[in-house]
Amino acid sequence: MSAEAVEAPVRPDQQVDEPPPIEVAGLVSAFGDRTIHENLDLTVKAGEVLGVVGGSGAGKSVLLNTIIGLKQPDGGTIKVFGVDINRSSQDEMATIDRRWGVLFQNGALFSNLTVRENVAAPFFEHTDMARADIYELADLKIALTGLPPHAGDLKPAELSGGMRKRAALARALALDPDLLFLDEPTSGLDPISAGAFDELIRDLSESLGLTVFMITHDLYSLYAICDRVAVIADKKVVASGTIPELKKTTHPWIQEYFNGPRGRAAAQSEEKPEDGASEHKAVAKAEALSQDTTEKDLAKAPAKAPAKDRPQGAA
Repeated sequence: MSAEAVEAPVRPDQQVDEPPPIEVAGLVSAFGDRTIHENLDLTVKAGEVLGVVGGSGAGKSVLLNTIIGLKQPDGGTIKVFGVDINRSSQDEMATIDRRWGVLFQNGALFSNLTVRENVAAPFFEHTDMARADIYELADLKIALTGLPPHAGDLKPAELSGGMRKRAALARALALDPDLLFLDEPTSGLDPISAGAFDELIRDLSESLGLTVFMITHDLYSLYAICDRVAVIADKKVVASGTIPELKKTTHPWIQEYFNGPRGRAAAQSEEKPEDGASEHKAVAKAEALSQDTTEKDLAKAPAKAPAKDRPQGAA
């Protein structure tokens, strides 16, 4: 079945002549005789938050690991910022490596280092900055993700699950990347912490102009922060688009995922303005109105709300 692709809108600040952050064409991935991906195609647009979903064992994390070079593809091409990562020089890969950040599913923090030392690690690896300057920047990144100042002195084992996720995010953002990879960012978090983390990702992606590639099972995260969703099934991307567009497709897995009981619950929790835009985008539009807009008119604009509360035990 061919993928049902839907073009993402070009943002005003996006340079249309620049290559997409990620282009995957004809990807083949295998472990021995087991084929995970076969002729998988996917393009990620600059500035978008793309959610990647699929059943267990569909190869979502394998796709991420292949894009960032942790697994060699068995066929096809992968381009990041227009560079074929399997044909690139060492210098090209070093440049690309500085332009992306990765938050792995379990955080992958160094257990014997403090949070500050974990966040400082990319600076020590990729820059010649003075140690004092590195730690000052590390503290800024820690604050950026909403962690309290004292968190920098703690070891990962001393952090709650949500704090570990934020610490790992701070490290992923250390070098001010253009592209952010998230592997199950809300996995293992309680509903309130997951909602807060969704809001953090949404706010950071907008304020920093990030392109976000997010693997998730969390339907509430998809509704809260994703511009588009790509669905992996049958060893390839079978469809991509907005959630309303995907719900109209006929693929059985997509229908069960988005129109099943949990999908309906997530959809009902996402109350949208009449124009169909998400609340935070509507607020941004309201704030862009001229200064002579009356307070009465502004009061009619939708108020910015945090990511939607989830029912206890929701995926």
